[in-house]
Amino acid sequence: MAAGARRWSSLAKPLEGLGVLENTITRICGIKGKELFSLDRKILLVMCADNGVVQEGISQTDSSVTAVVTNNFASGRTSACLMSQVAQVEVCAVDVGVKEDTRVFMEKAARGTGNLAKEPAMSREVMLRTVETGIRLARECKEQGFQILLTGEMGIGNTTTSSAMACALLKAPVEEMTGRGAGLSGEGLKHKQEVIRKALAFHGLEEAGPLEILEKVGGLDLAALTGIFLGGAACRLPVVMDGFISAVAALTACRLAPLAGEYILASHCSREPGMKRVLRELGKEPVLFAGMKLGEGTGAVALMPLLEMALKVYREMPTFDGIQITPYEAFTD
Repeated sequence: MAAGARRWSSLAKPLEGLGVLENTITRICGIKGKELFSLDRKILLVMCADNGVVQEGISQTDSSVTAVVTNNFASGRTSACLMSQVAQVEVCAVDVGVKEDTRVFMEKAARGTGNLAKEPAMSREVMLRTVETGIRLARECKEQGFQILLTGEMGIGNTTTSSAMACALLKAPVEEMTGRGAGLSGEGLKHKQEVIRKALAFHGLEEAGPLEILEKVGGLDLAALTGIFLGGAACRLPVVMDGFISAVAALTACRLAPLAGEYILASHCSREPGMKRVLRELGKEPVLFAGMKLGEGTGAVALMPLLEMALKVYREMPTFDGIQITPYEAFTD
């Protein structure tokens, strides 16, 4: 990172002119242990799963939509797939818990979770197996030559599971961490908040650790994403957060292994109300503030062209010495 920062300072442009993009490139230098690197091979890992809490009427649509959209990933017809074509990102959707069989790569430990309002979302065995699946996927991506991992998800009801986890992990009020998801009326939002409030009280998570919280009120997509953040760190791969859902998984990973946070990059600040609080807790500065809330990894994909442009400047811009002009002087006052 020190070498990367020195290189940025030597380039013939205003100091810190590319802002957080420079910081992100510098962090990747540290992650990879290299002053010069490329990001030619990028992959978006989309974890797809159903959530039993949909039975409580916390979303506009029923759980059948999860399988439909998951299958759309197989044919390249989702928002994330189309954006990835432009950003030159490969897409791998993984069915880690959709109720129905799908046409994507399947790694099911269960067919959806239990209804967290009335029972644990999953067993300890299923939860651990799914976290380990995420770790293995990250390792396999490293072995296949990918240089950066992007995280995404698909699953009706997963803003509810993410909000419940965020409340438990941060000891935060339900109202602060819970938004409208894919779209709820005012009454629908109040109902969603009440479901989460009752679920947290039912499971008694005041003193619970991250794995117990994941087991009781999480989702299979969240468990797999937690593993990807851990596995990426273990493999020295940068892992890009998408929005609120993957940020909650990143927070879970960091509670398990705090150093994993050094390998996580924030793409954007989503419109979900809990996002800013989670970003603060992680100590992450996002690049994009575009009001996005689509999910699927679209925010992470949207970051890639900007990151590639910054990397082009970092690698190829002439230095002050090279064009024989006096470098800018840095002032701190």
